[in-house]
Amino acid sequence: MSSHLIWPVIYLLLHISVMVRVLAVEGKDPASRAAWVIVLIFVPAVGILAYLLFGEPWITFRSRRFAGDAAITLIPHMADAPAASDQLPPQFRAAFDICQQLAGCPPVAGNTAELAADSNAAIDGMVRDIDAAQHSIHISFYIWLTDASGLKVVAALQRAARRGVSCRVIADGVGSRRLIRSAHWAAMRDAGIRLCVSMKIWRGLVWAGNRVDLRNHRKIVVVDNHVTWCGSQNCADAEFRVKPRFAPWVDIMLRLEGPVARQNQLLFASDWLAEAGESLHALLAAPILQEASDGFTAIAFGTGPTSEPGAMSSVFVGLLYAATREVVISNPYFVPDQQLLAALIACARRGVSTTLILPALNDSLLVGAISKAHYSLLVRAGVRLFEFHAGLLHAKTLVVDGMVALVGSANMDRRSLDLNYENNVLLYDVTLVQQIRQRQDAWLTQSDAVEPARVLGRPLLRRLADNAATVVGPLM
Repeated sequence: MSSHLIWPVIYLLLHISVMVRVLAVEGKDPASRAAWVIVLIFVPAVGILAYLLFGEPWITFRSRRFAGDAAITLIPHMADAPAASDQLPPQFRAAFDICQQLAGCPPVAGNTAELAADSNAAIDGMVRDIDAAQHSIHISFYIWLTDASGLKVVAALQRAARRGVSCRVIADGVGSRRLIRSAHWAAMRDAGIRLCVSMKIWRGLVWAGNRVDLRNHRKIVVVDNHVTWCGSQNCADAEFRVKPRFAPWVDIMLRLEGPVARQNQLLFASDWLAEAGESLHALLAAPILQEASDGFTAIAFGTGPTSEPGAMSSVFVGLLYAATREVVISNPYFVPDQQLLAALIACARRGVSTTLILPALNDSLLVGAISKAHYSLLVRAGVRLFEFHAGLLHAKTLVVDGMVALVGSANMDRRSLDLNYENNVLLYDVTLVQQIRQRQDAWLTQSDAVEPARVLGRPLLRRLADNAATVVGPLM
């Protein structure tokens, strides 16, 4: 073969190989598969490179092996947790069963919780728990800034470590890079805190194993194996000075006590085993403290690129199909896959009052455009849409029939559904759920209703732009 033909042949074989891979890989969403085929046909050179970097949630063999090791070595220690599936209303058991399959352990009874008043109150509450810790503190954040809130937690951890409390911290390599590169990170290490950078950037290159943009999006605080925090808030001020234009960031955080804290501990321990190589089985095997006799039933669970495809979406969908009266959702990033979009539409069409609250101004222009492209389908089905205008509504909440609530880190976008490591808690407690529901009502008073006539009467160019953005959605 002539030398000048070698590179075109190599390029052609690579193009064919990537196209075959797109069509042959198991579990890929059909919309994503179709979008990649279009990209590979019309911009083949860019498409090949993009697919190799972003086409699949590439995970190193080491990461997958540690995920398997966590299931084998850590989950069995949760066997003594007080299972409570029989305390759930029948309509919600299927949704809790999905979460149980993801968590590897059942819903547990005997939990209590407090809803933080706002972001500042949540940080202050975490600091109080850290200052009261006697044995262990485990923290994992996607974004940890060196602002007032971030440094409050840093200082509290240093105080705890110096009085002999075992402290471990996981911070995402991209989201928390400002802290990791600062003197405060080294100061925490010097104080005796065990530190771990999750999903390091240098490991993110596809040829090094992991997909370049996989992130640890979890927000986990576990103190003394019995107290935990769960919700949408990063370790940062509400003013979120790295993106001040969208401030304040409006979040929700729950402080929980009881057996469900041990399930959050399991998530942290799984990440710690995979990233730091240390097993925390002794903490998981410790006797569970007496649960509250009047406590509620809950389950904490995680999802990520090592979960079955569509895992997080299945949780959302299971809850939507369980609804008989009302669903209220707040979420900042709405780029649903096909099954989630269909479930939302079906929920409204069968007469369930379905309300979706999204930010009026999104920090991602593309996500905002894709969200708006779905408005016409939603309003036609009867979904009540609201746009929050008092900052960026970052809280991820889903309340069903005033009885069950899902709170955590997962957005309704492709990153949270398929790529990021997320953590959430699903709980059944009418009193607490009512408090979360009241918080949603407060957000609604700061939101504008999206009028169906405005959506359906959008100019042609706006419709074209928004709908074109949906083609990119499955690639995200």
